[in-house]
Amino acid sequence: MTAPLRSAPLNNLLQLLPEIDFQMLAPDLTHNVFPKGTPLAHRDKPIDAVHFLTSGIGSVVIMTPQGRRAEAGIFGFDGYIPTAAVTGARISSYDVTVQLDAEGYSMEFDDFRRWMDQSKPFVQIMNRSMEGFAVQLAHTAVSNAVHDVNERLARWLLMCHDRSRSDEMAVTHELLSVLLGVRRPSVTTALHVLEGEGLIRSLRGSVVVRDRPALEAFAHDCYGRPEAEYRRLMSDLPRL
Repeated sequence: MTAPLRSAPLNNLLQLLPEIDFQMLAPDLTHNVFPKGTPLAHRDKPIDAVHFLTSGIGSVVIMTPQGRRAEAGIFGFDGYIPTAAVTGARISSYDVTVQLDAEGYSMEFDDFRRWMDQSKPFVQIMNRSMEGFAVQLAHTAVSNAVHDVNERLARWLLMCHDRSRSDEMAVTHELLSVLLGVRRPSVTTALHVLEGEGLIRSLRGSVVVRDRPALEAFAHDCYGRPEAEYRRLMSDLPRL
C-alpha cells in the first residue's frame, strides 16, 4: 500500500523521526489492519516483520511449560514490536498478540535492520523505546507480586486507556483473566469494585472509563512510574 503521510495518525516513534529520515524510510512501511487475535510474533519462531501500531492494543503473552498464560507487557501507538529486532535477534522469545482491533505499519525485518545501520535518529528512538518497554515489564513483575487484583486491574485499564482513542475499551472478563493471570471470578469481582467506586462502567464485552483521575488515585503506586519514565526517555532525546 502507499507510504504513510506525516499528517495521518501515526505511531509515536515514527512521529519523532526527523522529516528527512521519515521520508526516506516511509516506502519500507506497509499499512495493515490487525483484527483482535492477530499474532504479531510467535515464540521460538523467526521474526518476519516489525510492527508500529497506530491504533489498538497488543500484548506480550508468556506461557509456562504447564500452559498457564499471563501478560508481561502492553503496547499500542507508543512503541514497536517485537523489540528483539533492535538487537538483531531473528527469533522471537515470546508470543505477541493483538488484543483490541488495531491498525499500523509493518516493516520487514531486514529493512528494519538496514535502517538501524543507516539512520542514527532511528537507532536512538528505537533504543529509547525498548528501554521504556523494559521499565514497563519490570514494573509489571513487581505489581504482580505486591499489588492486589483490584489495583492491578485499575493499572491495566489505565495503560489501555493511555493507548486508546476512546473511553470505551472492548475487553471481556475472559481476556482480562488471561492478561492478569487470575481466575475469571476474580476479574468479575474486581470490576464490580471499580464500578462501585464510580471509576468505570462495566458493560457486556467492554469497559468504559468514567473518572480517570480517581482511577489513577485508586491504583496508587501501581501506575505512573513507567509512564513518567517513557515520557522522559522520549522527550530528552539527543539532538537528532
